[in-house]
Order: sequence, then C-alpha cells, then structure tokens
Amino acid sequence: MVLPPLHAFRVFESVARLGNVSAAAAELHVTPGAVSQQIRALQTALGVDLFQKRGRQLALTRSGSQLQRSVASAMDAIQTGVRQLSVQRYGDAGRRTLTISIPQVHGVAWLATRLFTFMADSPNFQLKVVTSSHFPGVDWRKTDVAIVYGAPPWPGFWWRLLHGIRMTPVCSPQLLRGPNAIRQPSDLAYHRLLHEDDGSQWRRWQAEAGIAYAGEADVYFDDFGIVLQAARDGFGVALSDEVVSARDLDEGRLVQPLQLSVPALHNYYCICPEAKRETAEVSYFINWLIEEATTA
Repeated sequence: MVLPPLHAFRVFESVARLGNVSAAAAELHVTPGAVSQQIRALQTALGVDLFQKRGRQLALTRSGSQLQRSVASAMDAIQTGVRQLSVQRYGDAGRRTLTISIPQVHGVAWLATRLFTFMADSPNFQLKVVTSSHFPGVDWRKTDVAIVYGAPPWPGFWWRLLHGIRMTPVCSPQLLRGPNAIRQPSDLAYHRLLHEDDGSQWRRWQAEAGIAYAGEADVYFDDFGIVLQAARDGFGVALSDEVVSARDLDEGRLVQPLQLSVPALHNYYCICPEAKRETAEVSYFINWLIEEATTA
C-alpha cells in the first residue's frame, strides 16, 4: 500500500484528539471543509472508516482507534526529537528572556507547574510571567507569547488552539443534598447561576438541556476565579471545563451534578505577534507549549 500524505495523518490526529472538525480546523488554520476533505481522502486511501458520528461529535471506530494510537505515538516521537534538538541548540547559548502572559485561573490550574518543568529542562531561559485572560488585556509591547481565552481571528497575530473545551455545571457537594438537590436540569431553577460573561454560556447550556432559562438572581463577575470560589463555597452553580476544574473535581471541592456538556463559546489559544513567530526562542517555547497541551 502506498503511504498517504503525512499531512493527512496530522489532520486525522487533530480530529481524533478534539473530536470535532471545526476545532481541528481552527487548530490547523484551515477551513472545516479542507479538514473533511483530508479525512475522506485518508479513509478512501486506507479503505476503512475512521470515524462515526455521535451527536455533534465524531467518535473513532475500532480501526480509527488503532490508527490513532500509532499516529499519536509517531507524532510524539517526532516532537520529542525536535525538542531534544532544540535543547542541544540552546545548550551553549546565552541566557534568553521570554515574557509570557497567561489567564490567571487557567495558569494556576494547568500551566504553572508545567512552566517549572520547562525551566528545569531549559536552564538558559528566564521567564517573566504576567496575567491577562483576554486578548485586549495583553500588553503586546512587552509580551512575547500569550495564552488567551477567546475566539480568533486576531489580525497581525499567529495563533494555535491549545484546548477545545466543553462546559458543564459545577458546584459544591452541599448542593447535591436537601429538598432542592440538583438531580436534573430543571432543579437549577432553585439555585443561583454564576457567570463570567453576559449569560450567553449558560443560555447555550440550558438550550441544549431543553429547559427555559432559569435560576435565582444571577451574579456576574469579570474574574472567573471569583466565580469558581463562589461555587466552592456553595453560593451557586458555575459552568466550567475539566482543564480549569480538574484539581477541584479530583479533590472533591467541586462536583459535576449534571453530565451534559456543551462547547464553550471561547477556547484557550496560544498567540504571538506574527513578526515574532519565527524567532528562535518564541518558536522553541511555542513548540514546547503545544506538545504539553497535546500530551495533556
């Protein structure tokens, strides 16, 4: 069998990991139609179906799962090789400084410990870390690379999807007890809904659940950290993703009372000015960051 183009396998890996053609298209900076075309061509070349539809998501078939393991292993080997070359390249270089902007909550929950690993593996890099959740808040006069929560495009900037997230209700375990315990979506009518936006994300979730917009007097915050703390303390129900809330869920401070999840209105992106994308230190850090996100 003639090996299909390697780019087709990269597209396949992205769709397999994200479970969604549009998310893969955003990550690869191509159109959803181009992604679908690559997948169809790969399936035709291999003579097997790699995906099957499950609602709005794509699930791997048995053949797809088998291929995904091989492709993921191969891409990991390539990324490891490139990373090792980069480490060797910078082994004798002078000290390099990068300024990284990260969302405060996402940074604490997902990135902070990984940055210490980066510094241990790359001793010639010095990182300056500042916080900003959204693109307009990043000071690009001083920032080399940022992680932002938002939606492209951003003219004049290069970006890459890090996490295609889905939102699901989270709350304190105490809201699972008592006469108004949350057991089904309609029970949210007895509880306060906590927001970090204008209510759009909650409206999307409730529409998917098939219930009317409900909830006691809503509270709107401009800091997602406050939203999560209010949920931990039992003051209401928030919408969060498993990237940010993983530790709270693992340690029992938060629970997911309802399993329905919906795509987030925005996602986490790695972004930098186009003029800096090919500079050695920025490229090195971005490649490392993407590898960490892919592994996670």
